[in-house]
Amino acid sequence: MRSPTPQPPRTRPPFRADHVGSLLRPPALREARAKHAAGGLSATALRAIEDRSIAEAIARQEAIGLRAATDGEFRRAYWHYDFVARLGGTELYVPEQHVEFKGGVMLPHRLRVTGRIAWTQPAFIDDFQFVAGHVKTAVAKQTIPAPSVVHFRGGRNSIDRRVYPEMDAFFDDLGRAYHHAVQAFAAAGCRYLQLDEVNIAYLCDPEQIAGLKSRGDYVENLLGIYADLINRAIAGRPADMVVSMHLCRGNFRSTFIATGGYEPVAEALFNQIGVDAYFMEWDTERAGGFEPLRFVPRGNKIVVLGLVTTKTGALESKDDLKRRIEAASRFVPLEQLALSPQCGFASTEEGNLLTADEQWRKLERCVEVAREVWGAV
Repeated sequence: MRSPTPQPPRTRPPFRADHVGSLLRPPALREARAKHAAGGLSATALRAIEDRSIAEAIARQEAIGLRAATDGEFRRAYWHYDFVARLGGTELYVPEQHVEFKGGVMLPHRLRVTGRIAWTQPAFIDDFQFVAGHVKTAVAKQTIPAPSVVHFRGGRNSIDRRVYPEMDAFFDDLGRAYHHAVQAFAAAGCRYLQLDEVNIAYLCDPEQIAGLKSRGDYVENLLGIYADLINRAIAGRPADMVVSMHLCRGNFRSTFIATGGYEPVAEALFNQIGVDAYFMEWDTERAGGFEPLRFVPRGNKIVVLGLVTTKTGALESKDDLKRRIEAASRFVPLEQLALSPQCGFASTEEGNLLTADEQWRKLERCVEVAREVWGAV
């Protein structure tokens, strides 16, 4: 890769080396959560163990040079359900038919809507404040699922028709609830919020589209509906609050769901959704090429290239990462790019199939490459 002119460190996130959010749970934490679920450990005792584990994870993130730190999602079982199941009007249940990842891996729970959607409790606000109170050199980053999570997987059939005879009212309530959530995080001091939006990436997969149609859900303008939900959610946020969105094709115990490049959604993704940055999966050929980056508007929007895989422990070479960054820079200026893993390391508490040492080495590799490519993290 050519040697660019070194650039000053970014003053606001995302940073040149960043990460999506979730981390492998330490064995002691996993044991404590299992003991609590079995009734052998109190909620207070579990919280204390979570606190210690998260403080250690924050310190490790800072020690390897990351400038944003998360709680690793250590208090969650799922990247999405723990949040959306705390919205008013939703509930988690065990379905007869499970969500199936490639290779036959099944997700055991699903979500349904049984009442009016609303922001009724401060989900994750205390969790964010704990991180904010423990970072020393890093910015506290908070991740939550995007609003489309409440709709995509179950669709019309998962939404009680007695509560929502028409879908317009459902989307209206969902957008309002998320707007209240974002405002609550802003009031709590959050200035780096990420919406995990996998479903827009799923819209790039013909199999996923066929699945929507087969169950009787409409697909026309679904991208526009999801884009509008995000824009409603983040409208009126403080000027210094950065909102990113993360896109991937499924990440559960190193498996995936969807395939397909970003071309079908790229123009709307980059130009109709008012977020500041995009964390985008590009660790395998399943995500296609970098050509969709030609739609990124020139200016302040940042694309974080998810080139480092979290699905295996094999460490990417610096030369390969640099070559791929250079390939991406043919479509969007280098100063609008950054580097990260393609997803979290543990979208559910089970985690992906690699070791903690491999996880930290991959994050260190992101920092190393960022320093060599951009001159700063």
